[in-house]
Order: sequence, then C-alpha cells, then structure tokens
Amino acid sequence: MEVEVKLRLPNPESHQRLSDLLSPFLAQTLLQENVFFDTPTAALAAAKSALRLRFYNLDSHSVLSLKSKPKLSQGISRVEEQEEPIDPSLARSFLSDPNALLGLENDSRIVQRVRAEFGVSELICLGGFKNVRGVYVWKGLKLELDETIYDFGVSYEIECESKEPERDKKLIQDFLRENGIDFNYSDVNKFAVFLSGKLPT
Repeated sequence: MEVEVKLRLPNPESHQRLSDLLSPFLAQTLLQENVFFDTPTAALAAAKSALRLRFYNLDSHSVLSLKSKPKLSQGISRVEEQEEPIDPSLARSFLSDPNALLGLENDSRIVQRVRAEFGVSELICLGGFKNVRGVYVWKGLKLELDETIYDFGVSYEIECESKEPERDKKLIQDFLRENGIDFNYSDVNKFAVFLSGKLPT
C-alpha cells in the first residue's frame, strides 16, 4: 500500500515560490513520461485500476506499474501499487503495439495479474502526460514537487510518501502557510485528471 500526502497548488506562481524556498534541499529533478493502457471496454478503469508505463529522463530507465483501489481524502492518498523495471526500448515499443505487452506474461507478475484478475486479452494505448518532478529532502521527508503537463493544461502538486501521513501533512501545510503559499487538498489523482480531460478546479 502506497500512502502519500497530496496537496494541489493553484498556479505557476505558487509552484515557483515553493520551488525557490526548497531549492537548498533539491536532491534531483526527474523528467517523467507516463503512458496508460486499458482494454477497449475500459475494464481496468471500471475496476479502479491503472496500468502505466513510466519513462524517466529521456528513457534512461522505465517502470511498469499497476495501481488499484485508490482512495484520496483530505489530501491523503492510499493506493495498492505493484511495480517492475522494464527495458526502456522494449517499453517504448508497446506504445505502438500495446498487445505485445501481454506477451510478457512469463516474465511479469503484473501482466500475469492483469490477465488472471481482470481477464484482459486485449490492450489499447490511452496516451498520457508528462511530469517534471523536483525531489527534495526536507526535514527528513522526501518531497516531490510536480509540474504536470497534460494536452489540456498544466497542474501543480506537492506529494510526500509517508508512514505517518497526518503528521507529515500538518508539517507541510504549516510550512506552506508560513510562507504565504496557497494550496488545496488534492481530490483526484493525476490519472483521473487525465481521463476527465480537464484540470481540477
């Protein structure tokens, strides 16, 4: 189970202000490309699951993931997550031939699960979005500051994977308030925003 604090920033100015404040704590910047797959009848989405390929830093590496049963309330996200590394050139080939991904059944527990649990026998590529993620180590926490670029606009969010989400949410909120940075609790995840075709308001 992945548990994260997720707070949405309202505009690029808030994102830039927070980025500037956190700059002494920057550990790395990640360029991410996220691409999603489902059946032609959206069986995975209907089961509240998402099958994703994520490419990092111009295909330096990539990860196949399956996320299931997401719950997002009061800025705290809980989701079942399974991840596997995958060769970037192989992963890239699945964008034009999605069904070939199912051919990894012998090597991928995720593909085995998709076939067995969800009865998937055909996949289509849904497309996706890009994300620029600043990773900061701040007060013992790993903060991830995201600028997410959809075809229909750009959104901004700060995330923090946490074992004590209520404590860490308060710590982050207090820091934002002390520095005059507006925020809201994220009430939908990035995949849901992508599917909706519009930015959260």
